[in-house]
Amino acid sequence: MSSEQHNAIKSNYGAVATSGLSSEHAGVKAVAAAFGYSDEELSSIPAGANMGLSCGNPTATANLREGETVVDLGCGGGLDVFLAAAKVGPTGKSIGIDMTQQMIDLARKNLVSSDLPLENVEFHLATIDDMPLANSSVDCVISNCVINLAPDKDVVFREIVRILKHGGRVAISDIALKKPLPEELATDISALVGCIAGAIPIEAYKQGLLDAGFAAVEVVDEGADLNAYAKVENQSGCCSPVMSDDPLAVIDTGCCGGPAEPGIHERLAELLKKYDVNDYAASVKVYAVKP
Repeated sequence: MSSEQHNAIKSNYGAVATSGLSSEHAGVKAVAAAFGYSDEELSSIPAGANMGLSCGNPTATANLREGETVVDLGCGGGLDVFLAAAKVGPTGKSIGIDMTQQMIDLARKNLVSSDLPLENVEFHLATIDDMPLANSSVDCVISNCVINLAPDKDVVFREIVRILKHGGRVAISDIALKKPLPEELATDISALVGCIAGAIPIEAYKQGLLDAGFAAVEVVDEGADLNAYAKVENQSGCCSPVMSDDPLAVIDTGCCGGPAEPGIHERLAELLKKYDVNDYAASVKVYAVKP
């Protein structure tokens, strides 16, 4: 991944953290619902923790238990960290990792406004290929539409193996490819930021986990409609533009909302009108165990 691509991802996801997107916006809430979050789950956490960036609900399938330590890769505003914290309870630990300072700041702000005990939730500014966590210290790793953005997914898979205890497990929601992308989609930076161009084939995802040392690997196509992003209040890709009081307005603020790369949201919207992303990509549930 070039420095231009890395900076585009970081600046756009930093911008969404300050955009004001939350479950209080009908479109953002609808995207979360489309990918498996219940009204009860969304109402149990700060509204600002949900910004419509999900492609699944990993906490629903992670089988988290009291006292466990869980890590969320690319935690954003803390959506899955908070839901996981409620499941592992005060004797457990729920940890969020994100590479953008704005997201970490937002997550910590949301934590203070939550009803969760502060001592069992923590957030770290770090990349998911180099986490500040001890070897064999984690029971479960979750992630939600983030690993597709990593430049070297094999390194990420090995890092997950490193931090997991023996018998530890992975429960990830992500985007993976069913067939090769058209060249225009595969090389467009707006499609990369929008969680499309960085995705790898489903079989490659599975093989990468096996090569890293995982067992019982499953990568399952959920069959979800990825166009859910584009159908609700002008949302496009797995990032969401800033909502406007004018229902006819389209604010060109970057794929993730806020003052980001000029024209990147507009360009992604063009691509999604030209190509049905469901033809090429899928929202997948990923499961694996460290032997």
